[in-house]
Amino acid sequence: MRSFTLIETLVTIFVFSLAMGAVSGFVLMAYRTQIYTWQQSMAIDEARRGIETMVKEIRKARQGDDGSYPIEKADDKEFIFYSDIDGDGKTERVRYFLGTVNWGKENKECQTSVKGGTCEVSFSNFLKGELKSAQVKVSVEGDFGSPPEYAEIFADGEKIGEICRALCSDCPGTWEGTETFDVTSQARDHSISFLADATFQVDPQCPHSMKAKFEFSWTEELAGLAHEFRKGVIKPVVGPAGQISYPSDQEKISILTSYVRNIPPIFEYYDQNGNKITDYPARLKDTKLMKVYLVVNVDPNRPPQDFELESFVQLRNLKSD
Repeated sequence: MRSFTLIETLVTIFVFSLAMGAVSGFVLMAYRTQIYTWQQSMAIDEARRGIETMVKEIRKARQGDDGSYPIEKADDKEFIFYSDIDGDGKTERVRYFLGTVNWGKENKECQTSVKGGTCEVSFSNFLKGELKSAQVKVSVEGDFGSPPEYAEIFADGEKIGEICRALCSDCPGTWEGTETFDVTSQARDHSISFLADATFQVDPQCPHSMKAKFEFSWTEELAGLAHEFRKGVIKPVVGPAGQISYPSDQEKISILTSYVRNIPPIFEYYDQNGNKITDYPARLKDTKLMKVYLVVNVDPNRPPQDFELESFVQLRNLKSD
């Protein structure tokens, strides 16, 4: 029997090594593809379950136990609302948001006892990241019982609106004339001042002439966590005097999915006629229908392509008659 020469043996070993390398590479590639496909499938399932839960909760949005309007914030990638999500008869504050989105809220009050007087509050050093949006909800209480009696509202010296032109009363003991204004441009320098200026007909008969409350809130984008879609829940807390609040430090946050790649908005808002709402204050009061849209992909640099999930939800308790 003829035996292999040394050269033939080396060639055989070389060819065998190449073949085994090719097979190993193919198996490894197939394994990685299998893992990626499984991860993509899991991410899609997580996002789908998240949307299903979200739609059910948004559909049941209602007034907060503290009297808050059903919708608190309506941004492109953050939505805050009130709903009884666990069926216990108590209304939770619910926040759905992209992981880079952070929010904050501060309240301040001021008053004047001068006829036609003014009062002012300021907010500063409130940002940790890049400002995306900012709003202020303003309410007053005082001598506002007739048409000439109202207050002009200013942000950093610029008039942003008026409140209590109508439907307010003299010394009611409760906040009235509440309006929300977009103040994103004024807040970009991490500082903002608000001033309420009563008309000259507003007299100090309450015994003050005017009290003003400024509820300043903002949304900012933080570095990191760019693709985590999250849910935050705050349960109502009853204080010693029986007042109900939603303490921000008691928010419990969970991750719905870590692979959201949205460039388009996650949330879109529509009025009772199906018209898309772009003006921010109108989103809070006129929204009757919402679109929820998620783009999911574990690794955008690899096939398959982005997986899109879309759903529409009507806010049952905000439907028009």
